[in-house]
Amino acid sequence: MKQFIRHILLFVVLGLIVGELIARVFVLNSEVPQREIDDFGIQRYKPLQNGDYKGRTHSWTINKLGWPGELPNSYDNLITVIGDSFIENFMNPSECHQSSYLKELNKEYNYIEAARSGVSLIEAMEITKQFDSLNPKLHLIYINDSDLEESIVQLARHNDITQLDLDKNSIVYGKMKSPGSKKILYNWKFIYYLYRRFPVSFNTNEISPEEKIDVNSKSIYFRKLLNFIKDNYEINDKIFVFRPDTNPETIELTRNMGFEVVDLKVESDKSWSFEYDHHWTCYGHREAAKQVNTVIAERK
Repeated sequence: MKQFIRHILLFVVLGLIVGELIARVFVLNSEVPQREIDDFGIQRYKPLQNGDYKGRTHSWTINKLGWPGELPNSYDNLITVIGDSFIENFMNPSECHQSSYLKELNKEYNYIEAARSGVSLIEAMEITKQFDSLNPKLHLIYINDSDLEESIVQLARHNDITQLDLDKNSIVYGKMKSPGSKKILYNWKFIYYLYRRFPVSFNTNEISPEEKIDVNSKSIYFRKLLNFIKDNYEINDKIFVFRPDTNPETIELTRNMGFEVVDLKVESDKSWSFEYDHHWTCYGHREAAKQVNTVIAERK
Protein backbone atom coordinates (compact mmCIF):
# COMPACT_ATOMS: atom_id res chain seq x y z
CA MET A 1 0.00 0.00 0.00
CA LYS A 2 2.83 2.38 0.90
CA GLN A 3 4.56 1.64 -2.39
CA PHE A 4 1.31 2.39 -4.26
CA ILE A 5 0.97 5.72 -2.47
CA ARG A 6 4.59 6.60 -3.28
CA HIS A 7 3.97 5.80 -6.94
CA ILE A 8 0.87 7.97 -6.96
CA LEU A 9 2.72 10.88 -5.32
CA LEU A 10 5.61 10.50 -7.77
CA PHE A 11 3.16 10.49 -10.67
CA VAL A 12 1.45 13.65 -9.35
CA VAL A 13 4.77 15.47 -8.86
CA LEU A 14 6.01 14.53 -12.32
CA GLY A 15 2.66 15.52 -13.79
CA LEU A 16 2.86 18.95 -12.13
CA ILE A 17 6.42 19.47 -13.38
CA VAL A 18 5.60 18.47 -16.95
CA GLY A 19 2.36 20.47 -16.86
CA GLU A 20 4.23 23.55 -15.59
CA LEU A 21 6.79 23.27 -18.39
CA ILE A 22 4.07 22.96 -21.03
CA ALA A 23 2.07 25.86 -19.56
CA ARG A 24 5.12 28.13 -19.61
CA VAL A 25 6.50 27.15 -23.02
CA PHE A 26 3.17 27.43 -24.84
CA VAL A 27 1.73 30.23 -22.63
CA LEU A 28 -1.53 28.36 -21.96
CA ASN A 29 -2.72 31.23 -19.76
CA SER A 30 -2.64 34.95 -20.21
CA GLU A 31 -0.11 36.32 -17.73
CA VAL A 32 -1.69 38.55 -15.10
CA PRO A 33 0.01 41.68 -13.70
CA GLN A 34 0.20 42.14 -9.94
CA ARG A 35 -1.86 44.85 -8.24
CA GLU A 36 -1.34 47.21 -5.34
CA ILE A 37 -3.46 49.83 -3.58
CA ASP A 38 -2.11 53.36 -3.85
CA ASP A 39 -2.20 56.11 -1.24
CA PHE A 40 -5.63 57.20 -2.46
CA GLY A 41 -7.23 53.77 -2.05
CA ILE A 42 -7.23 53.01 -5.79
CA GLN A 43 -6.20 49.59 -7.04
CA ARG A 44 -3.54 49.93 -9.68
CA TYR A 45 -0.98 47.59 -11.16
CA LYS A 46 2.56 47.58 -9.90
CA PRO A 47 4.51 49.77 -12.34
CA LEU A 48 6.81 48.53 -15.08
CA GLN A 49 5.51 45.01 -15.51
CA ASN A 50 5.13 43.15 -18.78
CA GLY A 51 3.83 39.80 -19.89
CA ASP A 52 2.33 37.71 -22.66
CA TYR A 53 -1.25 37.11 -23.63
CA LYS A 54 -2.44 33.51 -24.04
CA GLY A 55 -0.64 31.68 -26.83
CA ARG A 56 1.98 34.47 -26.97
CA THR A 57 -0.12 36.26 -29.61
CA HIS A 58 0.97 39.63 -28.21
CA SER A 59 2.42 41.22 -25.10
CA TRP A 60 1.11 43.73 -22.60
CA THR A 61 2.98 46.31 -20.55
CA ILE A 62 2.26 48.31 -17.40
CA ASN A 63 3.63 51.84 -17.50
CA LYS A 64 5.30 53.77 -14.68
CA LEU A 65 1.93 55.17 -13.53
CA GLY A 66 0.57 51.67 -12.93
CA TRP A 67 -1.82 51.46 -15.89
CA PRO A 68 -1.74 49.23 -18.97
CA GLY A 69 -0.28 50.63 -22.17
CA GLU A 70 2.28 53.16 -23.25
CA LEU A 71 2.34 56.75 -22.00
CA PRO A 72 2.05 59.59 -24.54
CA ASN A 73 5.13 61.50 -25.60
CA SER A 74 3.57 64.70 -24.25
CA TYR A 75 0.86 65.59 -21.75
CA ASP A 76 -0.12 68.71 -23.69
CA ASN A 77 -3.77 68.77 -24.84
CA LEU A 78 -4.34 65.62 -22.82
CA ILE A 79 -7.46 63.45 -22.89
CA THR A 80 -7.80 60.59 -20.42
CA VAL A 81 -9.50 57.31 -21.33
CA ILE A 82 -10.83 55.61 -18.20
CA GLY A 83 -12.69 52.34 -17.79
CA ASP A 84 -12.75 48.70 -16.80
CA SER A 85 -11.56 45.57 -18.61
CA PHE A 86 -12.92 46.88 -21.94
CA ILE A 87 -10.35 49.70 -21.85
CA GLU A 88 -7.70 47.67 -20.03
CA ASN A 89 -7.97 45.47 -23.12
CA PHE A 90 -5.32 42.83 -22.46
CA MET A 91 -6.92 40.62 -25.13
CA ASN A 92 -5.75 42.92 -27.94
CA PRO A 93 -2.32 44.32 -28.90
CA SER A 94 -1.48 47.92 -28.00
CA GLU A 95 -2.31 49.22 -31.48
CA CYS A 96 -5.92 48.11 -30.93
CA HIS A 97 -6.53 50.28 -27.86
CA GLN A 98 -8.87 53.26 -27.71
CA SER A 99 -5.98 55.68 -27.19
CA SER A 100 -4.24 54.40 -30.33
CA TYR A 101 -7.31 54.73 -32.54
CA LEU A 102 -8.24 58.12 -31.10
CA LYS A 103 -4.71 59.39 -31.74
CA GLU A 104 -4.93 58.21 -35.35
CA LEU A 105 -8.24 60.03 -35.79
CA ASN A 106 -7.28 63.24 -34.01
CA LYS A 107 -3.58 63.98 -33.62
CA GLU A 108 -4.28 67.35 -32.03
CA TYR A 109 -4.66 65.61 -28.66
CA ASN A 110 -2.59 63.21 -26.60
CA TYR A 111 -4.29 60.32 -24.86
CA ILE A 112 -3.58 58.34 -21.72
CA GLU A 113 -5.49 55.27 -20.56
CA ALA A 114 -6.26 54.45 -16.93
CA ALA A 115 -8.13 51.17 -16.76
CA ARG A 116 -8.44 48.03 -14.68
CA SER A 117 -10.84 45.15 -14.55
CA GLY A 118 -13.54 45.87 -11.97
CA VAL A 119 -13.44 49.68 -12.08
CA SER A 120 -16.86 51.05 -11.13
CA LEU A 121 -18.20 54.45 -12.14
CA ILE A 122 -17.48 55.99 -8.74
CA GLU A 123 -13.91 54.64 -8.83
CA ALA A 124 -13.50 56.05 -12.33
CA MET A 125 -14.50 59.44 -10.94
CA GLU A 126 -11.88 59.08 -8.21
CA ILE A 127 -9.26 58.16 -10.81
CA THR A 128 -9.96 61.39 -12.73
CA LYS A 129 -8.80 63.40 -9.71
CA GLN A 130 -5.34 61.81 -9.92
CA PHE A 131 -4.79 63.48 -13.29
CA ASP A 132 -5.61 67.01 -12.11
CA SER A 133 -1.93 67.98 -12.03
CA LEU A 134 -1.68 67.19 -15.76
CA ASN A 135 -4.55 69.57 -16.59
CA PRO A 136 -6.38 67.27 -19.01
CA LYS A 137 -8.77 68.83 -21.47
CA LEU A 138 -11.27 66.02 -21.19
CA HIS A 139 -12.00 62.75 -19.41
CA LEU A 140 -13.65 59.94 -21.36
CA ILE A 141 -15.26 57.41 -18.99
CA TYR A 142 -16.36 54.16 -20.65
CA ILE A 143 -19.20 52.44 -18.79
CA ASN A 144 -22.50 50.61 -18.98
CA ASP A 145 -25.35 50.36 -16.46
CA SER A 146 -23.61 47.58 -14.50
CA ASP A 147 -20.85 50.07 -13.63
CA LEU A 148 -23.46 52.32 -12.03
CA GLU A 149 -25.03 49.37 -10.21
CA GLU A 150 -21.70 48.11 -8.91
CA SER A 151 -20.95 51.61 -7.59
CA ILE A 152 -23.76 51.44 -5.03
CA VAL A 153 -23.43 49.60 -1.72
CA GLN A 154 -27.20 49.41 -1.29
CA LEU A 155 -27.64 47.40 -4.48
CA ALA A 156 -24.99 44.80 -3.61
CA ARG A 157 -21.85 45.08 -1.51
CA HIS A 158 -18.66 44.08 -3.32
CA ASN A 159 -15.64 44.19 -1.01
CA ASP A 160 -13.19 44.30 -3.90
CA ILE A 161 -14.92 47.14 -5.78
CA THR A 162 -14.87 50.84 -4.82
CA GLN A 163 -18.45 51.85 -4.06
CA LEU A 164 -20.60 54.67 -2.71
CA ASP A 165 -22.56 54.13 0.50
CA LEU A 166 -25.62 56.26 -0.12
CA ASP A 167 -26.80 56.02 3.49
CA LYS A 168 -23.53 57.49 4.77
CA ASN A 169 -22.83 59.56 1.65
CA SER A 170 -19.26 58.30 1.63
CA ILE A 171 -16.98 56.24 -0.58
CA VAL A 172 -15.95 52.73 0.47
CA TYR A 173 -12.71 51.78 -1.24
CA GLY A 174 -12.26 48.27 -2.58
CA LYS A 175 -9.81 45.79 -1.13
CA MET A 176 -7.76 43.30 -3.07
CA LYS A 177 -9.37 39.87 -3.03
CA SER A 178 -7.17 37.07 -1.65
CA PRO A 179 -3.91 38.77 -2.78
CA GLY A 180 -1.62 36.11 -1.30
CA SER A 181 -3.48 33.19 -2.84
CA LYS A 182 -3.74 34.92 -6.20
CA LYS A 183 -0.02 35.73 -6.25
CA ILE A 184 0.79 32.03 -5.81
CA LEU A 185 -1.90 31.03 -8.30
CA TYR A 186 -0.71 33.38 -11.04
CA ASN A 187 2.93 32.34 -10.64
CA TRP A 188 2.17 28.61 -10.75
CA LYS A 189 1.16 28.52 -14.40
CA PHE A 190 -0.17 24.96 -14.62
CA ILE A 191 -2.27 25.25 -11.46
CA TYR A 192 -3.64 28.55 -12.78
CA TYR A 193 -4.52 26.79 -16.05
CA LEU A 194 -6.46 24.14 -14.10
CA TYR A 195 -8.11 26.88 -12.03
CA ARG A 196 -9.31 28.64 -15.20
CA ARG A 197 -10.81 25.40 -16.46
CA PHE A 198 -12.38 24.53 -13.09
CA PRO A 199 -12.71 27.90 -11.33
CA VAL A 200 -13.07 28.39 -7.59
CA SER A 201 -15.19 31.35 -6.53
CA PHE A 202 -13.64 34.13 -4.43
CA ASN A 203 -17.04 35.82 -4.07
CA THR A 204 -17.21 38.22 -1.11
CA ASN A 205 -20.58 39.87 -1.66
CA GLU A 206 -22.39 40.59 1.57
CA ILE A 207 -25.94 40.88 0.22
CA SER A 208 -27.70 37.67 -0.78
CA PRO A 209 -29.75 37.57 -4.03
CA GLU A 210 -33.08 37.65 -2.23
CA GLU A 211 -32.05 40.87 -0.49
CA LYS A 212 -31.13 42.73 -3.67
CA ILE A 213 -33.13 45.76 -4.68
CA ASP A 214 -35.87 45.19 -7.25
CA VAL A 215 -34.69 46.05 -10.76
CA ASN A 216 -37.49 48.61 -11.18
CA SER A 217 -36.15 50.59 -8.22
CA LYS A 218 -32.57 50.84 -9.49
CA SER A 219 -33.17 54.14 -11.27
CA ILE A 220 -33.83 55.78 -7.88
CA TYR A 221 -30.40 54.70 -6.70
CA PHE A 222 -28.80 55.63 -10.01
CA ARG A 223 -30.23 59.13 -9.63
CA LYS A 224 -28.76 59.42 -6.12
CA LEU A 225 -25.38 58.24 -7.40
CA LEU A 226 -25.39 60.76 -10.24
CA ASN A 227 -26.42 63.55 -7.88
CA PHE A 228 -23.48 62.66 -5.62
CA ILE A 229 -21.17 62.85 -8.64
CA LYS A 230 -22.57 66.25 -9.65
CA ASP A 231 -22.06 67.56 -6.10
CA ASN A 232 -18.53 66.23 -5.61
CA TYR A 233 -16.81 66.27 -9.01
CA GLU A 234 -16.37 68.63 -11.93
CA ILE A 235 -18.59 67.25 -14.69
CA ASN A 236 -18.09 69.78 -17.50
CA ASP A 237 -14.88 68.06 -18.59
CA LYS A 238 -16.33 64.53 -18.34
CA ILE A 239 -18.01 62.48 -21.06
CA PHE A 240 -19.70 59.21 -20.17
CA VAL A 241 -19.23 56.78 -23.05
CA PHE A 242 -21.94 54.12 -22.78
CA ARG A 243 -21.28 50.74 -24.36
CA PRO A 244 -23.86 49.37 -26.83
CA ASP A 245 -25.18 46.83 -24.28
CA THR A 246 -26.36 49.57 -21.89
CA ASN A 247 -30.00 49.90 -20.90
CA PRO A 248 -31.35 52.92 -22.87
CA GLU A 249 -33.23 54.13 -19.78
CA THR A 250 -29.93 54.48 -17.92
CA ILE A 251 -28.48 56.55 -20.76
CA GLU A 252 -31.54 58.77 -20.91
CA LEU A 253 -31.51 59.31 -17.14
CA THR A 254 -27.84 60.29 -17.22
CA ARG A 255 -28.35 62.68 -20.12
CA ASN A 256 -31.40 64.28 -18.50
CA MET A 257 -29.40 64.92 -15.33
CA GLY A 258 -26.99 67.14 -17.24
CA PHE A 259 -24.15 64.77 -18.11
CA GLU A 260 -22.64 64.68 -21.58
CA VAL A 261 -22.91 61.16 -22.97
CA VAL A 262 -21.90 59.16 -26.00
CA ASP A 263 -24.37 56.40 -26.79
CA LEU A 264 -22.27 53.93 -28.78
CA LYS A 265 -24.15 52.08 -31.51
CA VAL A 266 -23.25 48.96 -33.46
CA GLU A 267 -24.08 50.31 -36.89
CA SER A 268 -23.48 47.19 -38.99
CA ASP A 269 -24.16 43.47 -38.86
CA LYS A 270 -20.56 42.80 -37.88
CA SER A 271 -20.14 42.12 -34.16
CA TRP A 272 -17.76 44.21 -32.07
CA SER A 273 -16.96 41.28 -29.77
CA PHE A 274 -15.00 38.04 -29.94
CA GLU A 275 -16.95 34.86 -30.59
CA TYR A 276 -15.72 33.45 -27.27
CA ASP A 277 -15.68 36.65 -25.22
CA HIS A 278 -17.87 39.75 -24.85
CA HIS A 279 -14.95 42.18 -24.95
CA TRP A 280 -14.29 44.20 -28.09
CA THR A 281 -12.06 43.09 -30.93
CA CYS A 282 -9.79 45.50 -32.78
CA TYR A 283 -12.73 46.20 -35.09
CA GLY A 284 -14.97 47.01 -32.13
CA HIS A 285 -12.44 49.41 -30.64
CA ARG A 286 -11.97 51.14 -33.96
CA GLU A 287 -15.71 51.62 -34.43
CA ALA A 288 -16.12 52.90 -30.88
CA ALA A 289 -13.25 55.36 -31.32
CA LYS A 290 -14.83 56.74 -34.51
CA GLN A 291 -18.04 57.60 -32.68
CA VAL A 292 -16.20 59.06 -29.68
CA ASN A 293 -13.97 61.17 -31.90
CA THR A 294 -17.01 62.75 -33.52
CA VAL A 295 -18.02 64.15 -30.13
CA ILE A 296 -14.47 65.27 -29.35
CA ALA A 297 -14.31 67.15 -32.66
CA GLU A 298 -17.61 68.88 -31.93
CA ARG A 299 -16.25 70.31 -28.65
CA LYS A 300 -13.48 72.35 -30.33
